[in-house]
Amino acid sequence: MSVNEFRLGVLVSGRGTNLQAIIDSIEKKELAAVIAFVISDKAGVPAFERCARHGIDSVFADPKIYSDRNRYDLALAEIFQSREVDLICLAGYMRILGASFLKKFQGKVINVHPSLLPAFPGLGAQGQAVTAGVKFSGCTVHFVNEKIDDGPIILQSAVPVHDSDDAEILSARILEQEHIIYPKAIKMILEKRLEFSGKRVLCKNN
Repeated sequence: MSVNEFRLGVLVSGRGTNLQAIIDSIEKKELAAVIAFVISDKAGVPAFERCARHGIDSVFADPKIYSDRNRYDLALAEIFQSREVDLICLAGYMRILGASFLKKFQGKVINVHPSLLPAFPGLGAQGQAVTAGVKFSGCTVHFVNEKIDDGPIILQSAVPVHDSDDAEILSARILEQEHIIYPKAIKMILEKRLEFSGKRVLCKNN
């Protein structure tokens, strides 16, 4: 392990396309980081195949073997601490992280959400946008706190919502932007370019 190595822990629940975007950014030398470990709360997900192709350590951590969410979160935290990760990235992770995990990685957990927060938090954001009839939606990279999709916003990217869109079509358009801004946000954190002003996140030397 390099002394100056910036180490990422990634939590996934499915395909891992945002995981792949991070991997690609690292391999293109656009992001000076390594993925130290990937954990999924679901077995046999495609994200594991991505890890295998790129030589990344990963594991299925079964929530069912723990008596409650708190014990599960503490187990995840212990794994990431043992890997000495600097930042936790949620990449399609479908469980809510509780206070016990977030306290151990305070200010070091980020997520990408498929809407322009604070609009349309929670599940089905793309469908919510279509139903609401908005003309623009997009994605948001934000720090994670104990509320759902509520933490300070790092980056956002907007996309048009067309009259012919359904949730699936809009999801694909938004996902393209997620793959762009998620590695960018990680780079901003790695380079220590962010500072807080209340709930706002300001970028230095942007």
